[in-house]
Amino acid sequence: MRKIHPYIYLPIAFALVLILGIYLGNHMVSAPGSGNAISKTQSGNFDRLVKVLNLIQQDYVDTIGTERVVNATVESILEELDPHSEFIPASRFKAVNDPLKGNFDGIGIEFRMVKDTIIVIRTIPGGPSEKVGLMPGDRIVKVNDTTVAGNDVPTDSIVSMLKGERNTKVDVSVYRRGNKGLLDFTITRGEIPTYSLDVSYMVNNQIGYVKLNKFSATTSDELHEALKELKGKQMTKLILDLRGNGGGYLSESIEVADEFLKDGELIVYTEGKNRPVRKKHAIGDGLFQEGELVVLIDEMSASASEIVAGAIQDNDRGTIIGRRSFGKGLVQEQMKLKDGSAIRLTVARYHTPSGRSIQRPYKPGDSKDYYMDFLRNMENDNKDSAKDSMVDSSKVYTTSDGDTVYGGGGIFPDIYVPREEGLANDLTQKLIRAGIIFRFAFQYADDHRDDFKRFADAHDFVENFEVQPALFGQLKAFAVQNGIQGEEKEYEEAKPLIKSRLKAFIGRNFFDDDAFYPVIHKVDVEFQKALNYLDE
Repeated sequence: MRKIHPYIYLPIAFALVLILGIYLGNHMVSAPGSGNAISKTQSGNFDRLVKVLNLIQQDYVDTIGTERVVNATVESILEELDPHSEFIPASRFKAVNDPLKGNFDGIGIEFRMVKDTIIVIRTIPGGPSEKVGLMPGDRIVKVNDTTVAGNDVPTDSIVSMLKGERNTKVDVSVYRRGNKGLLDFTITRGEIPTYSLDVSYMVNNQIGYVKLNKFSATTSDELHEALKELKGKQMTKLILDLRGNGGGYLSESIEVADEFLKDGELIVYTEGKNRPVRKKHAIGDGLFQEGELVVLIDEMSASASEIVAGAIQDNDRGTIIGRRSFGKGLVQEQMKLKDGSAIRLTVARYHTPSGRSIQRPYKPGDSKDYYMDFLRNMENDNKDSAKDSMVDSSKVYTTSDGDTVYGGGGIFPDIYVPREEGLANDLTQKLIRAGIIFRFAFQYADDHRDDFKRFADAHDFVENFEVQPALFGQLKAFAVQNGIQGEEKEYEEAKPLIKSRLKAFIGRNFFDDDAFYPVIHKVDVEFQKALNYLDE
């Protein structure tokens, strides 16, 4: 007779806790009066779960930690629901949520890893590092007692060393050109703001431009201030760039759309089995309710970005330019668990004012095929000849002015712009993929920091810096040193694009995105399409 070990009762306790957690989770997301989901489920399913977990703990060949089994079980349950419900382990909770909070605790630097060396690109104005005297170009050699230069320390490990709780201290030793030995600094970590607005500027005397990279807790406030500043510069037309914006908070997308819509106009509505229909309307106090508006989207514009684009399109407030958006129309609520982990559970679907569900089709439990289908669609969407096949003619909706729009997945633009496959020849693509232009620009900027002090600001740089033939030749030599040969004819064909990227990357090292986007926009096909549309 086999001896019964006390540890075999642990999985039973664990399973009971797990089932209780599932019960509480269902109870939390259920509408009043909807009943208890578990009480309607055959108890045999849960008996089976308890039995399996018990057998694993009792008879499995190796010892398995309880946390690992719990995490795997919860992940498997959520994967059977839809592609966007997910489990967030406690170890990843801060990393996942900090980007949307609008701030985090750290030392306040932007850095690059170059040849196993951490090089400070810039210090956040007013942040802890600037206050103690760290400067752009400094090489961080040691963090506390750990030598990080030349030791192949992973970037995420370095980030973990530098970040930490507010008011805690971290010691860094840096090498600075022109100084003998290392300079030692003790930095007191503080609150560091993160911004969802990359850049805003006047393209010309009438047209303003704003780019949002996500919808965080501060996005609507950032946009409001940008619009106020641009209107102060006599802006009458606007390009709102949501390309690459994967979304964020639903509430912030509503606030952003409200800046452009009139009182009472519907922005979005949501509904779910345990969520009543909720409609959100504009309250009419936005700063840009009048004036021509273009919204740029692409295949990576998702969720909150699609809410804004859909509201603008369905209310006939502006023109959508670009490529079909991602197609995420499921609403998640984050529910934190006692151990510090959380689940993001899909609780509703959102619909644009015309009634469209933007969610792309999916099969529960098959997220891999869901994302593979996205990649196939993206490849197809980039071909102009395939444009007419992208819309689902069986799902027709009507805007407030009676124009036709289509459902079936994503927001389809009013003006379609296929990805320009011929914009970069083979040589340019090699240079971009290998990071040659980016790396050379950083090295050049790092070697000539004093020379760029002659530029008063980003605008001065954009207007007066030119990539001279000698500098272009140095880039070509750098490419050869790094194993990329190119024919002179290829360089001549791609010279405008290469020079533009080189100038933009150099400018970003000194003036951030204020010097990057105004340069790169000169060869940005979608941006130029929007500019021409507004000019006409």
